[in-house]
Amino acid sequence: MKKLTLAILCLSFAFAFGQDGMTKTKKDIITSVEKHKSKLIEISDDIWALAETAFEENQSAQILADYAEAQGFNVERGVAGMPTAFVATYGSGRPVISVLGEFDALPGLSQKAEPTKNPLNAGEAGHGCGHNMFGAASLGAAIAIKEQIEKGSFKGTVKFMGTPSEEKYFGKIWMVREGLWDDVDVNVSWHPSAKIEADVQSSLALIDFKVEFFGQAAHASGDPWNGRSASDALELYTAGINYYREHVRPTVRMHYHIQDGGQVVNVVPDYSRIWVRVRDTKRSGMLPVYERVKEMAEGAAILANVDYKVSLISGIYEVLVNREGGKIMQSNLELLGPIEYTQEEMAFGKKIQEMTGKDQVGMDSAIKPLEATKEHPGGGSTDVGDVSWNVANINLGVTTAPKDTPWHSWAVVACGGMSIGHKGMIYASKAMAMTMSDLFENPKLVDAIKAEYEKRKGTEVYEAMVPEGPPPINAQGN
Repeated sequence: MKKLTLAILCLSFAFAFGQDGMTKTKKDIITSVEKHKSKLIEISDDIWALAETAFEENQSAQILADYAEAQGFNVERGVAGMPTAFVATYGSGRPVISVLGEFDALPGLSQKAEPTKNPLNAGEAGHGCGHNMFGAASLGAAIAIKEQIEKGSFKGTVKFMGTPSEEKYFGKIWMVREGLWDDVDVNVSWHPSAKIEADVQSSLALIDFKVEFFGQAAHASGDPWNGRSASDALELYTAGINYYREHVRPTVRMHYHIQDGGQVVNVVPDYSRIWVRVRDTKRSGMLPVYERVKEMAEGAAILANVDYKVSLISGIYEVLVNREGGKIMQSNLELLGPIEYTQEEMAFGKKIQEMTGKDQVGMDSAIKPLEATKEHPGGGSTDVGDVSWNVANINLGVTTAPKDTPWHSWAVVACGGMSIGHKGMIYASKAMAMTMSDLFENPKLVDAIKAEYEKRKGTEVYEAMVPEGPPPINAQGN
């Protein structure tokens, strides 16, 4: 009798999961993504060609929102005071699972979809971080889940969050401040990468601020003694920052961009402006450095005998890791297996590597094992961090460019406009939707993810690091 019961259980398991480990729901999800594949690629390519930058993603946001609406989502546009931010919702009740979409480009990275540097429109923007694929893949995942809810496979709510300006002002901060994740149980996100992995590493906390110096103009030769140089103050300030680099922890990063150092050579400048950025692996380590670098502005102003002003632009938290969610994502990556590339795609990747001085090994599509979470990871920053301090978050990275490709470069733009990028985008859409389906079907998984989130967050009280008032929609030149 025991043997018979065991046999029945085994048959039931095989029926539910199939020989390849895929449930019927997950097979349906893959079919859904494949059904929308050509449209998702079209959307990605259209956004790639538009290459709209921070808070100017009007057409890109509209393309995504319009397609969501056409698929039956209820779309709320212009949320959190940002014309290019939107939320597309389908379903009702719990769980509520959201998925992030980004779609802003980077200035000056225009590139054709070819493996040698060749701008599509010289001096214009390009998707050097792959956000054209980011938004399209996430929308594809949301649609696949919507179709499962629609046919009654499971109950709950799916939300696609259209989030602008990730590269400059960090639009998600204002969306968080507006409470747009307050009713969400778990958020899912991905990012184009040079490898496939369930991402259980954090990011760097960051703060941006502007320093302005105000002096007195004078003729630079005739009577410079009557001038007080705002440019002198700026140079003294950058010198202070650079000397300070020796005396901060190795995890700290400091950057600056001189936006105005004077207009002509024969005038003592009465105005200068610099954008400063401070990072560390933890917000708690970043804040003291930020305070010190702000104090240096006063010192520079005193030395140059000018006035000064420090203005906060925005700041973001490090990502709060969730390993329980990472484990679920990992299992779905292993179900999907690696991406397969043609000889032409491998040759494209190797040419990219040749042109960027990397080993010519082509694409890396192996499924990476789930890594141990590092206390102090390297890398960049993302406003996904702010989302992750307000709702449990699962992250994914998928190959959309050759191994060791320099990010934020023309090389990423090139791959994002052709089949290498397309394959990674469609893969990401399937992996996220499969992971989301696990959450809809198993409330205990949601509970475990949320429990880890609460434990990692502890007693920390989230405070949005943005000035009072609306987002800086019309501050492109500042």
